[in-house]
This record gives sequence, structure tokens and C-alpha cells, in this order.
Amino acid sequence: MKKVILVLALIFAANISAQTPYENGMNKAFGLWGQQKNTEAVQLFERIASAEKDNWLPKYYAATVLIIEGFSLKDETALTTQMNRAQQFLDAAKVISKNNPEIIITQALLNTVYVAFDGQKYGMTLSGANVQLYEQALAIDPNNPRVVLAKAQWGMGGAKFFGQSTAPFCKEIKRSIELFKTEKKKGEFHPFGGVERAEEALKECGK
Repeated sequence: MKKVILVLALIFAANISAQTPYENGMNKAFGLWGQQKNTEAVQLFERIASAEKDNWLPKYYAATVLIIEGFSLKDETALTTQMNRAQQFLDAAKVISKNNPEIIITQALLNTVYVAFDGQKYGMTLSGANVQLYEQALAIDPNNPRVVLAKAQWGMGGAKFFGQSTAPFCKEIKRSIELFKTEKKKGEFHPFGGVERAEEALKECGK
């Protein structure tokens, strides 16, 4: 999990030479996240979000930090409290940026935290919801490598659980790697990259 957090922080990190208060704040928050100072990172993203009311990115990253950390929580009350907070950030981001595939797949990731915590309790309802979320995100941006990868990983997990072939999903993971290689950044702090996660996921193919 520490490796995942570090990789995500590096993926989302931007140029440290930023000059504006917003850029400096965002870079500092990414730095805190990279140092695994998650509480401080979320607090800073939240302060930035308060100042940048029409900007979905600080809210999105605050939610993402909380969601990633959620995979390591063992107490259901603490998990629910944290995911509710993450949901509030995501909901606020959705208001600003509607039908945003990056937000949609992060919603699916939040659902996955619950499924990973207790599949018997949350699997039936949230698995179906995730399928719909990934289909929605893919319809909006079919060549978004993070969408392609996330959808493939979710499908692979289900295939393994039911003893089905993972070949179709491995093919999609390979496609995501090619898409990562040609992806162009949409903005300084816009979600970007992730080929390392795709390459790690590809190693699971054939096992």
C-alpha cells in the first residue's frame, strides 16, 4: 500500500517550480501525500478547495487520498466515517465537473474499498454499481488510459473470483499501456499517467 500511495502521489505531482499560491499549495499537498502525511495532505487540499470554489481538482485529490488510505483501515466505523468524508469531496467535485470520467472511476474506487473490506456485505450491491460506473466513464472517454485500466482491473478481479478467463481484461490492460504512452496532459494538475500501475497489473495475467 505504501508503494501504491507513493506511485499515485508521483503520478499526480506537478512542477515544483509553480509560482501562484494555488500552484504552490497543490505542490505542497502532493509533497505531503508522497511523504504519507495523509491527514495533512487532505487538510491542505481542503483549504485549497475552499479558496478555489470552481475548481474540481483539490476536492478530487482530497477524496482520492482518503479513498486510497481506506484500503488499510480495519475498523468498519472508521472506514465508514472516512468514506463518507471522501464521498462529500467527490460529490462537491461532481457539481463543478459533471460527467467527468476521472471522478466517475474514483467513485468506483470508493465503492471498491467497501467491497474489499467486506465482500459478503457490500459485494452484491456495489459490484453492479461499479460495472455501471466503468461503462459510463468508458462511454465518455473511451481512450482514457486510467479508465481502461480501472475497468479492466475490476473485470479481472471478478473473473478470478468466478474462475473465468482473464484474457479479455489482460488485452485491455495492454491497450491501456499503449494509451498511457501517447497520452497528452490536459492541465498542470489534471490526472495524468499511471503506466506503472498498468505494468504491475499486467504481471497478474497468466497467473
